[in-house]
Amino acid sequence: MKGIVEERAVELGAYIVENKSTVRDAAKKFGVSKSTVHTDVSRRLQKLNPALYHEVRSVLDVNKAQRHIRGGIATREKYRGKDDA
Repeated sequence: MKGIVEERAVELGAYIVENKSTVRDAAKKFGVSKSTVHTDVSRRLQKLNPALYHEVRSVLDVNKAQRHIRGGIATREKYRGKDDA
């Protein structure tokens, strides 16, 4: 069981870096919860592969900075309709 969790952490990290994906996208792709993804890439990955951890951290920092913009776009699409955007 221990090896599977560690493998998953590395795979999640690689997926996030390659696709510049969000935690939510990675969770959906791997069939796990957002908290599991966050735990894997923030705690486990830091110990397993520090270089990959720093790459993932930079992608997640960009996502966090853009979060309010994505929320605004989603709200606009909700009320305007996707065709009007």
